[in-house]
Amino acid sequence: MQNHKVVSRQEWLVARKEHLAKEKEFTYLRDQLSEARRALPWVKLEKEYQFDTPTGKQSLSDLFDGRSQLIIYHFMYGPEWSEGCPSCSF
Repeated sequence: MQNHKVVSRQEWLVARKEHLAKEKEFTYLRDQLSEARRALPWVKLEKEYQFDTPTGKQSLSDLFDGRSQLIIYHFMYGPEWSEGCPSCSF
């Protein structure tokens, strides 16, 4: 365990406020980066992908089923495994 500097409450408060200012700056920068990621251009899919589903093969647009968003959960389960991926299951 690290040896931490022990200070008065007032010194801690000053250090905490300095740290909080850095956290807020980081949050602002992360928000800007996230906004820039959302503004990235899209790529038109030229290939017709087919997915195996419980109801048979479906295209990507079929998976959306008229909705504007699609959520996909990726869970790895090897054929020889008795349980799912330890990391995915964690």
